[in-house]
Amino acid sequence: MILFHPMDFLIFIALGISIWAQFRVKGTFNRFTQVQASSGMTGYEAARRMLDANGLHDVPIEPVQGALTDHYDPIHRVVRLSEPVYYESSISAISVACHEVGHAIQHQQSYPMLVLRHRMFPLVNLTSGAAPFLIIAGLLFQWSNLLLVGILFFSAAVLFQLVTLPVEFNASNRARELMVSEGFITNEEERGVAKVLNAAALTYVAAALISLLELLKFIMIFANNRD
Repeated sequence: MILFHPMDFLIFIALGISIWAQFRVKGTFNRFTQVQASSGMTGYEAARRMLDANGLHDVPIEPVQGALTDHYDPIHRVVRLSEPVYYESSISAISVACHEVGHAIQHQQSYPMLVLRHRMFPLVNLTSGAAPFLIIAGLLFQWSNLLLVGILFFSAAVLFQLVTLPVEFNASNRARELMVSEGFITNEEERGVAKVLNAAALTYVAAALISLLELLKFIMIFANNRD
């Protein structure tokens, strides 16, 4: 059971989807990096205007090294954009920049799923690291109680990933709506924005699917051992 389980077929398929999603997000981002936004705004300018339009004048924007390293830091309340996104005026740049601002707006408005995600983080940070060791030890030594604890710890990590999905989709929806209403992009350019943001969202979906299938696998193993 440790080496092979019927659920592994589905997990391998989900893993293939995840790898494909990673290539797709990079390919889509690179493709629309070559398409300049008609507004001529850089990622920084779009993010700054979007923050200011929502009363977030005190939220700074910082450039960071690397590719696709963009994120919103809820602890320090800072939007951090990778240098290509920060300085360039492509569809990809302003799409990613405004998506991260979407998280800042969620924080400002106490978006319920984001609040839940923040509250879960300390617990998940602890349990996710211990879960693999507990599960492996439970399987190797046939300790059902230890395996159960590992499954419960792993369940918290899976739940965290599932909660992340609506947070990411909501941030993208906010970004798209505000980008059009504020004139950052035209209606025609919105299709390109959607492709960039949807490609990124697919990576979260694939990761959540893999974790969910792995959790079901461990639950099935636990149930069989109990029988």
